[in-house]
Amino acid sequence: MIRLTNLADYAVVLMCQFPSDADYKASAVDLAEATELPVPSVAKILNALARAGLLASHRGLKGGFSLNRQAVDITVADIIEAVDGPISLTHCVDTDHSDCSVETVCAMKSHWQTINGAVRGALDSILLADINMQSSGLMAAQQLEKKSAEALIANNG
Repeated sequence: MIRLTNLADYAVVLMCQFPSDADYKASAVDLAEATELPVPSVAKILNALARAGLLASHRGLKGGFSLNRQAVDITVADIIEAVDGPISLTHCVDTDHSDCSVETVCAMKSHWQTINGAVRGALDSILLADINMQSSGLMAAQQLEKKSAEALIANNG
């Protein structure tokens, strides 16, 4: 079975919480609450996504994270690789040198590279914008509710 790590899975879930609005910022705590993921894991993933250039980190009172690129310019492969490193189904695909004892006589190595390329190509063809349109936009809805509540309090107070 080919399986993503939990962190890569969570990274995709977290990235889907960001609307295309470039001004939208979310904190690790906000995202953890929205997704019901542990705050330490969310913080770790957000930092990895920021190091990879997918998110921008903003410090200060109104800080948080925002998309660093347009959602149409981010693929699922980008997200997975930001957290897990290069996508590779076998050890001989990800490096020029591996510890496989039969690598020099392996008839499958070139086939694994073809298969790996197909899997990576499939993940590279799925845009964050495409899956964002299918997701519930939970963070956007929560942010709108929060702003509405703040406005109501400001008007009544």
